[in-house]
Amino acid sequence: MTLQENYQQIVDDQRKYVEQGNTVDYTFRKQQLEKMKKILKDNEKEIHDVLKKDLNKPDHEVILTEIGIIQNELEVAIKNLRYWMQPEKVASPLTHKGSKSYIIKEPLGVVLVMAPWNYPLQLSLVPIIGAIAAGNAVVLKPSEHAPHTSDFLARVVEENFDSSYFTVVQGAVEETTELLKQRFDHIFYTGGSAVGKIVMRAASEHLTPVTLELGGKSPAIVDEDANIQMAAKRIVWGKYTNAGQTCVAPDYLLVQESVKFKLLKAMKKQIKSLFSKNLLQGENYARIINYEHFKRLTAFLNEDHIVHGGEYNEEELIIEPTILDKIDWEDPIMQEEIFGPILPVLHFENIEDALSLIKSREKPLALYYFGENPRMQSQVMEYVSFGGGSINDTFFHLANPYLPFGGVGQSGMGSYHGKAGFDTFSHQKSILKQTTKFDIPFRYSGGTVTSNILKKFLS
Repeated sequence: MTLQENYQQIVDDQRKYVEQGNTVDYTFRKQQLEKMKKILKDNEKEIHDVLKKDLNKPDHEVILTEIGIIQNELEVAIKNLRYWMQPEKVASPLTHKGSKSYIIKEPLGVVLVMAPWNYPLQLSLVPIIGAIAAGNAVVLKPSEHAPHTSDFLARVVEENFDSSYFTVVQGAVEETTELLKQRFDHIFYTGGSAVGKIVMRAASEHLTPVTLELGGKSPAIVDEDANIQMAAKRIVWGKYTNAGQTCVAPDYLLVQESVKFKLLKAMKKQIKSLFSKNLLQGENYARIINYEHFKRLTAFLNEDHIVHGGEYNEEELIIEPTILDKIDWEDPIMQEEIFGPILPVLHFENIEDALSLIKSREKPLALYYFGENPRMQSQVMEYVSFGGGSINDTFFHLANPYLPFGGVGQSGMGSYHGKAGFDTFSHQKSILKQTTKFDIPFRYSGGTVTSNILKKFLS
């Protein structure tokens, strides 16, 4: 059987499974979510092992940024599933007197989830939680760049789920290309914009809706009234967790000129405090995913700009947390998303000028503002368009299952997490139930009186 025939068979089997009503029931959906919860608990040690093999992830990061986020999403979904599934009553205008209007949340059908390598467990399972809660069948395509995690996911899914309901397809470019030729009811992709465009083109052949979680150059802004010590600690944590290989990591730092020296001094101190002295030997620090990505990053390490870090271990694919100063907007590092443990620093005199510069570029996935003035906090959040972000923090908004997570413009489209994930994988079916006890005649043609009454109602 060819790849195309095999994938066609998978999609056909899953579509039949959904069409036969197997996923409609609340009890069934809840059982699948609880099963996933049990898989996490029963395989916690192996999860740590595979993430160590793929990315050298420290145990603390695995708990905080992989397992913990998935567990929170599962708890929220299980707790709220019955409420999410209930028909939603809505108002009816006076012209519809006698009727009742409501919205039914209907499964889309068969969905494809394409996951990246940087958080290979979390970014595979969190969207699937939304898809399962909404009653869909799922095909997961994990990243070939995190092979140990992909193998783990393929095995536990095969052991615990009917393949006509939830299955994993592994492979690289050839397999992904053939998979995208199939007709899905929704495609959810997390990754870079170049592949995102390919996914969107393939989806257009079947008019398949897509959710694209992409990236971009997400700024961290530090104003003159910021709590410098706290800002330094949270920026360092948000930037260098997972060796900077995070879609919402601060991509560059914009700092008010008068506090720049103080901030950089505090950040250097926090890097030394938060990360091991032996990180270049792989002690409690994530590695760069592959050699190609490593070489791209090390090309940015110009000695004239390095104010902290800059050392690397090519054999272990590790780059230490690095800060670059005296950077301007035309430098190569400012022309693309960095996706690594290198933070360029730019300064500003006037916050309005800094915001205008950000706004003149592509809309970022995240934005972080550090400052104590409530008026300025509101101005920054409202003036600049971005996917989501934080005031006086970094990264953590992504871990809140009650906040929709997604991009805007070039940083993505659509959102998920919590109820937003359920909504993404549901069709909102609008229903009007009309009474037969009486009939309002103005909707039917019948002369001047009827027309006058109709005009009154509509006004």
